[in-house]
Amino acid sequence: MFRATLALRRSFSPLSDRVLVSRTIAETKSAGGILLPGAEKPTNEGVVEAVGPGMLMENGTTSKMNVVVGDKVLLPEYGGTKVEMDGEDKFLYREMDILGKF
Repeated sequence: MFRATLALRRSFSPLSDRVLVSRTIAETKSAGGILLPGAEKPTNEGVVEAVGPGMLMENGTTSKMNVVVGDKVLLPEYGGTKVEMDGEDKFLYREMDILGKF
């Protein structure tokens, strides 16, 4: 795990085809106001915080990234590199590891 300060967070940019994602936390209360036990764990959904330039192809061009900052994405249950920035847990994934976007 890597811990970053506020100054580093502002200047952080993923390399290659990597994507920085913050996972969303499951709702702890239903629409009717009932508290849901054990729902405080992260879900498999997240929001893209930063995107790398894309993977360098064999012919020297850079591939286009399919996600942009602000996209809501579906993540695998396991994987990613945990990065702590300003007390928040963020995760670095390769673009090909992201399952889809909403």
